[in-house]
Amino acid sequence: MPRKTYAEIQDEIVRLQREAEEAREAELAEVIEKINKAIEVYGLRASDLNFPASNGVAPRGRRAAAAPRAGKRGGRKGAAAKYRDAQGNVWGGRGPRPQWLRDALASGKTLEDFLA
Repeated sequence: MPRKTYAEIQDEIVRLQREAEEAREAELAEVIEKINKAIEVYGLRASDLNFPASNGVAPRGRRAAAAPRAGKRGGRKGAAAKYRDAQGNVWGGRGPRPQWLRDALASGKTLEDFLA
């Protein structure tokens, strides 16, 4: 069997990433459907499930965890991940775009597809 070229392997990676994302989205839809059904059947609320507050406000009866603070010697931390893919790759949106993101954009994805 002849050896694949670099370009062929890169094309295969892009294709497999696309397949993986499609599989993830299909599985995620099933999981969400099951969760919503259980919420309906059992009358669950977000506070029953210990969801973290998304707006910085703690649910009633719970205290919000203190945000970690950088000490005087901590220095500057990197930017929070603004873009993320299903494989765990992240990019803060500063500096040159990483290769995984450039490849995905070349395959037809948009930046909005990766917003964290």
